[in-house]
Amino acid sequence: MSYSLSRIIVITSLLIFTSACSLVYDKHVQWQTVKPESFPVLYATGFAPISMQKSTHETQRMLMAIKASKIAAYAELAEQVYGQQVKGKVIMADLLIEDQQLMASVQGIIRGAKVVKSYPVGDVYTTELQLNFEDVYNIYQANQNRKEVKEVTHF
Repeated sequence: MSYSLSRIIVITSLLIFTSACSLVYDKHVQWQTVKPESFPVLYATGFAPISMQKSTHETQRMLMAIKASKIAAYAELAEQVYGQQVKGKVIMADLLIEDQQLMASVQGIIRGAKVVKSYPVGDVYTTELQLNFEDVYNIYQANQNRKEVKEVTHF
């Protein structure tokens, strides 16, 4: 009896002491933002023909070409930032190529680009853009903070 009573007391004591020391700690994590050491600057140029714009008015054709060249420059920046998706398709019959297709697309959001120059060269309107990634970094910092662990406090 005394052996079983002492055994129950030891087991109960061990359970009480081990339950006080939890393996799962409560903690509080503080974060701080991380700024890159350097920022690249990208340049892109877009072109659009003036005379081929669909309007009978010369001024409107010029404005349309300005807009089209700016969009083309943005597409070039998106290609540099996100890359270009290329899809190819070849149809063969009797070991001869019957049809060959190649498609390319680019998709992305460009924020912080600045127009460096916009000017006509003959019948083509040209727009030059610059994308400084320090500006992009500052824009994204305002919206969503990139952080790293600064301090961890265990309770």
